[in-house]
Amino acid sequence: MTDAGPPSDHVDLVLAQWARQRPDLDVSPMAVIGRLRRLTRLLDTELRRTFAEHGLDTASFDMLATLRRSDPPHRLTPARLMQTSMVTSGAVSQRLDRLEAAGLVARTRSTDDARVVHVALTARGRELIDRALPDHVANEHRLLAALGADDRAALAGTLRTLLLSLGDDAPEEPRPDRGGPDRG
Repeated sequence: MTDAGPPSDHVDLVLAQWARQRPDLDVSPMAVIGRLRRLTRLLDTELRRTFAEHGLDTASFDMLATLRRSDPPHRLTPARLMQTSMVTSGAVSQRLDRLEAAGLVARTRSTDDARVVHVALTARGRELIDRALPDHVANEHRLLAALGADDRAALAGTLRTLLLSLGDDAPEEPRPDRGGPDRG
């Protein structure tokens, strides 16, 4: 009995095709980038399914989760919210409009500086994110079940190294906003 190695995936097929068609090129980066891209699509589909069970989409979940994980009173300026969430700047205002209309967040002007707007979770928003979060975490555990704890830690470290090399540093830790230079 021979050792056939690990089973092949779609990216292995692509790499074999390129090896035949362009043997002069080192396409080894495709082994990583291709798998990351395919994995992102598969994971996004699974994550969206769980968010939808709570009436949320990915961006809404992320905005509510960003507010919830910030220190009490779970309030940030839109600029801070954009910096610390995984939502693009163009989507923040539109997303906040929808979340506010749904009664999940409230925007208020600062009493210290009328130019500063705060976004805070409402009781309904906090209740929703507190219900959705355990399901989301359970889903993530399910999605990573093929990896043991050591593999997860190694993969997380490797991905951190790659992200940092591409300039994805952590933003400054947000504090409950009380005005100041951040006028988001």
